[in-house]
Formats: sequence, structure tokens, C-alpha cells
Amino acid sequence: MNRGRTVFAQIIEYISHNEFRRCVERYDGDHRVRKLTCWEQFLAMAFAQLTYRESLRDIEVSLAVHHRKLYHSGFRSLLKRSTLADANELRDWRIYADFAQTLIQIARPLYVDSDLGLDLQATVYALDSTTIDLCLALFPWASFRRAKGAVKLHTMIDVQSAIPVFIDVTHGKIHDVAALDHIAPEPGAYVVMDRGYMDFARLYHLNQAFTYFVIPAKTNFQFQRRRSMPVDKSLGLRSDQTIVLTGPVTSHRYPAPMRRISFYSHDMDKRFVFLTNDFFVPAFTVTEIYRCRWQIELFFKWIKQHLRIKRFFGTSPNCVKTQVWIAVAVYLLVAILKKQLRLEQSLHTILQILSTTLFEKTPVPLVFQRYEEQTQLSSPSKQLVLFDF
Repeated sequence: MNRGRTVFAQIIEYISHNEFRRCVERYDGDHRVRKLTCWEQFLAMAFAQLTYRESLRDIEVSLAVHHRKLYHSGFRSLLKRSTLADANELRDWRIYADFAQTLIQIARPLYVDSDLGLDLQATVYALDSTTIDLCLALFPWASFRRAKGAVKLHTMIDVQSAIPVFIDVTHGKIHDVAALDHIAPEPGAYVVMDRGYMDFARLYHLNQAFTYFVIPAKTNFQFQRRRSMPVDKSLGLRSDQTIVLTGPVTSHRYPAPMRRISFYSHDMDKRFVFLTNDFFVPAFTVTEIYRCRWQIELFFKWIKQHLRIKRFFGTSPNCVKTQVWIAVAVYLLVAILKKQLRLEQSLHTILQILSTTLFEKTPVPLVFQRYEEQTQLSSPSKQLVLFDF
């Protein structure tokens, strides 16, 4: 790459400007816009994510420091925080949601060779939600508790790649199970959920779409055993049964047979009971599929720690959704960068390196090569040994 270009300008090249323009045109995002186009808004918000900015003023001042390098990074003029605030308020958040979907289509194939450790030729998705607390006085639309506001990120990730394929931002009172109405069932794939998604009518819809589910059973549901299969108790399995629901309501909502697997985890000293509509894979594989659900918990922890989604730059629903989707786009950009440059560092380390080098005029591969060289050359600090045993 050109040594005269900043690191920020170089990594933005991994984004298709044409795809972004199509998303903007779909919602007339730049109609009658004189200052700060949607592209410049995206660059400013992406800069905030990459460099851990905390406010609009913080973004304005930080970019002003590098004003001589902004033009070649895609900015036509200096950014004003009031202009960015208006853009976040008025530009349709769906522009950035659609654009993030194009990055998802790029990122997922790059991780297709990742090993799940399962003898399974199918895609495994994990569905869950995470709550972000907000001040109800500032975000009155984000109702949650009597005196507390919050938004929920209903998310489904591809477990193999840790890439989100579905995100819905709602206020905190929306129940988790409502997300099942918005995901597109994929025949032959697995959807792993916790028991908060136990709704037999919705699970039957997945079954009818030939999508497999794995979900922990509640203790109070009524069923009748039709058949039992032998299990290897040395693996922790306790039973593998074919059942039908017998409750007056649930039997109508899910009229087909289900598989009930009981498993005892020695590590956790806890018994689990799973329900699934897959009658073909080994029972122990079903328990391992559910273990993959932990990946979405790690994803939530990562984005909350390393992206700016806990403090928002505006208070309207449009501002919040815009910031969340641009944060997701930045996560995807870093994931794409890792694979296309064949970087060995973790996503967190890559993000840290970029945060301190964005406006250096150094080829991106050289930035990470320099980091590796410094890491290898650095020797352990020589501290005074007080006691020698």
C-alpha cells in the first residue's frame, strides 16, 4: 500500500464504497445534505469506535488534532460535533444496518475453516440477548423497570466464526422469545438457545422449516415418554428419550415428537435436560452443541468491553441504533482485517494496535510486523529480588 496514506485510510479500503453508496441510496441518506455525508458520518463514528472516544466533543477534538490528514482519510472538512449530532439524529439507522449485513457476507466465508470440535457438518447458531442499562430520564423510550431504562440487543451469531448474523435493538421490556419471530430459519442448521426462548409454537415453526433447535427444558412441562435409547453413562448421559407433549395447550402448539436428553456435568455438578428436534445425531453431540452457546456470552462480553456501546452519543432510538450498527461494522472490519492480512493477534490486540496508529503513514502489514518484532525483542523486566529461596 501507499506509504503516504494513513493507517485509517488503508483499513477503510477493505470496505466497499460502492456497497455503502447503495445502502445510502436505498434510504435517501444524502438527500439535500450539504455537510457531513453518510460516508463521513460513518468514518467519524468508526474513528470513535477504533480509538475509544467517549463523547461528541471528544471525537471533534481528536479529529481536529489530525486536521491535515483528514482529507485523504475521506473527510471533506473539519468535523463539528453539532453536525455529527444532527446526522446521528436524522440519518436512517437502517443504512448502517444494511451495510453491516454486507460485511457479514464478507466475513463469514473467511472463518469457514474454524474448528468447532464437533463431528457435525452443519452451521450452529447461538441466540441470546444482552441488556445495556440507560438513564430513563434521558432515554424515556427505553422503558425497562419502574425507574430504570435499558435497551436489549437480541443477537444471533454463527458460532464457528463468532460473526453476528442477526441483531435487533429494542427497549428493555421486549421479551427474548420475540426474537424468534424475526430470524429467518435455515434448513439443516442448529439454533442453540437458553430456556428463556421456550415457546412451543415458535419452536414448532422452526421444526416445520427443517431447522434444528437445542434448548434446556423447563421443569414443569408435561410430556409422555414414547421410547428410550441406551446411553453411555461414562460420558455423563443419563437418558435419551423420544417424547410427546401432553399439556392441554402445549400439545396443540407442538404436536410432533421431540427428543429429551438428560445429562450430568461432573465439572459443574449439575444436571441438564435438553430438548431437540434432531433424532439422528448422538446424544452426547447434542450436549456439545449446547456447550457452544457459551460463544455468544463471550461475544457480548467482548463488544461491551472493547466497543463504544455502553455510552451513547445521542438519546433517540435512531442515535442508539446507528451507534450499535456502526460498532458492529467496526467489529466485522477488524475480523476481516485479521483474516485477509493473516494476523496472528487476537481481535482485541488488533484493535489496540489500530487505536494508537490510525494516523501514522505506515503500511498496515508493517504496523503489525513492527509489533511482533518489538514483542519478540522485549526482555522481561529486571526487578530487584527481595528474597531468594
